[in-house]
Amino acid sequence: MSLSCSHLLCGESSSSVISPGGGDYYSSDLDSRPPDAVESIAGLLEHESDLAGLSSFSAVDQPIDASIRSEYIAWILKVQRYYGFQPLTAYLSVNYFDRFVCCHHLPKKNGWPLQLLSVACLSLAAKIEERLVPSLLDIQVEDAKYIFEPKTVQRMELLVLRVLDWRLRSISPFCYLSFFAHKIDPSGTYTDFLTTRAKEIIFSTIQDTSLLECRPSGIAATTILCAANDLPKFSLVTAQQAESWCDGLNKDEIMMIRLKMKAKKKPKVFPQLPVTYRASI
Repeated sequence: MSLSCSHLLCGESSSSVISPGGGDYYSSDLDSRPPDAVESIAGLLEHESDLAGLSSFSAVDQPIDASIRSEYIAWILKVQRYYGFQPLTAYLSVNYFDRFVCCHHLPKKNGWPLQLLSVACLSLAAKIEERLVPSLLDIQVEDAKYIFEPKTVQRMELLVLRVLDWRLRSISPFCYLSFFAHKIDPSGTYTDFLTTRAKEIIFSTIQDTSLLECRPSGIAATTILCAANDLPKFSLVTAQQAESWCDGLNKDEIMMIRLKMKAKKKPKVFPQLPVTYRASI
């Protein structure tokens, strides 16, 4: 669908869409860092409020309705699963989406403008984090309500970059997961389970606007704590103990985030074990 809109016209070349922009970009997935990278974690905690881009955003003055936002975030997550994108790709897409609608006026707060924004944000995040990126037409799958021409998406990408001041770096909860997992289990035996389960919890609540004001470190600590409590060995680890993992964590914040997540938590479904009946003689 060809859609012309004057506010989407930019003078930059479309080839510059994935340009770092003055060294302002870095990969925010630090799962590969060693678990004792205390200095790196301290630096992230120091700057996360500035880089999150949502420090002044609140659920009270959200620029779009929560149910409408949830609809487009759900589409981003469906495409992420369809192509097997990394979790960070989806998280960055949502981050760009929220930051954009927070500081830029759209002609409509529903319909094609938000669909176009969703495509552009997902495309930008995929170009940064993924090795293989679908074309701008192929990325519009999973029952996208509107199909946009590549030129239209490129213009929207450039608008997103300008509105975000080319600041595509974002400190996410994923930056902290391995570090916090090793704090709970220094042996590394359960690290994969803890980080994987924490990511599942993050994505189960990513559509909740009440968490937009929460710091990435607080979300990471809370989800790792929830994951640890799923294991009998670590079921007694508390928010007070989590507070000691590094300077900057706050037990009250962790407990508050946990309460919000608990309100959204779905009941666990345990797999049914096959039952064998002995034939009576």
